[in-house]
Amino acid sequence: MNTILRTLLYEWNDRTLPLIIGRDTHLDTSPQQGTNNATAITGFRRVGKTYLLYEAIEKLLETYPRDEVVYFNFEDERIIAPSTDLLTDLIPEIQAVYGKKPKYLFLDELQLIPNWSKWVRRILDTESIQIFVTGSSSKMGSSELPTELRGRAWEVKVNPLTFAEFLRFKKTTVDFEKLAFVKDEMARFRFLFDEYLTFGALPAVVLTTREKKQELLQSYFQTVVQRDIAERHKINNDTALRTLLKLLLNSSYITISKLANSLKSMSIPVGKSTIDNYLSYIESSYFMNELYIYSPAVINQLQYPRKVYFIDTGFMTALSTKFSKNMGRLFENIVFHKLARENEIMYYYKDDKGNEVDFAILEEGKTTALYQVCFDLTDEETRSREVRSLIKAGKTLSCSNLNLISLEKPDTFKLPQEVTIISAAEFL
Repeated sequence: MNTILRTLLYEWNDRTLPLIIGRDTHLDTSPQQGTNNATAITGFRRVGKTYLLYEAIEKLLETYPRDEVVYFNFEDERIIAPSTDLLTDLIPEIQAVYGKKPKYLFLDELQLIPNWSKWVRRILDTESIQIFVTGSSSKMGSSELPTELRGRAWEVKVNPLTFAEFLRFKKTTVDFEKLAFVKDEMARFRFLFDEYLTFGALPAVVLTTREKKQELLQSYFQTVVQRDIAERHKINNDTALRTLLKLLLNSSYITISKLANSLKSMSIPVGKSTIDNYLSYIESSYFMNELYIYSPAVINQLQYPRKVYFIDTGFMTALSTKFSKNMGRLFENIVFHKLARENEIMYYYKDDKGNEVDFAILEEGKTTALYQVCFDLTDEETRSREVRSLIKAGKTLSCSNLNLISLEKPDTFKLPQEVTIISAAEFL
């Protein structure tokens, strides 16, 4: 008998689900036709994966009894040493506690258990149970899914709140149609958008008081460093990892050589191969994404600096060593994630004269759209530089879909006709 399993299963039977604020992403729990596939819910820690499970469970409980819809959290602190035996015993213990096998099984942070994917495959092949699993590692994502689950798992990616979801969590609305001619409505939008940019869009951070937001973000950061990166990848040099993360949060561009030199100057000598490994671990936790330069030659992409974007702008504010907020960088980070969700292939572009465009979208080897991000267009020199770079890149890459994204549309000056200006409100 597995005592901890049995204890947690009895607790689940009497547990009350928390209040759930609906997201725009939902799980499909309808009976599957043909092959029984698992559903893998992936994303950064604290983006709301568990609450997505709770929402699905709440709807299922309208039809099925509690003993047919079972939830289990593998991050429960009472599970001291997660092992394969825990999974092996799970179905038998559910039968012992409830007297039957479940119809639906929701397994939170399952990637903590060794050989979890082989167990899931066995259950899919031998049982009529719909399985939903969550994980805070890209190893559960479709691109890195273990061999035994290829073609046997749907992936649902969960991101921080969109601006529409942010407004829902704040229990407020913005009348976007009035922004252009009602000053009070624009002032409300800018106030809310400033909070969205500054403190980010992790659900619990949005719901907590303003004075507690930074503290909560810092605690999340400590958890990610410890559990999702250091412990998972057995990193002993904790100082090097934390310092590297701080360097990344304060950088717009990175190269491995520059990072190695910066660490060396702080008396933290770390080899380039180790830094490269650390970067892959950080990305696998969903904390950071790298964006490469547009170039047909792969070797050029690897030689040039990469741009870095983070899962949530709140971390950039809470952990930056800079004294003032860089609203332009925060805004660009939000634009990156929205474009990345909508487009499969994306790079940044820079020519040999230094003209740069933030985002180039590619489809079938051709550039289909260019996006330049400029938070404030009021400075004439900045405006001219950004527009010039956009137009030059369009001619070089034979792309006529040129877009400039800014906080607001200008009403005191005009931009070239070939450039489409998009306000933050329109973009979001």
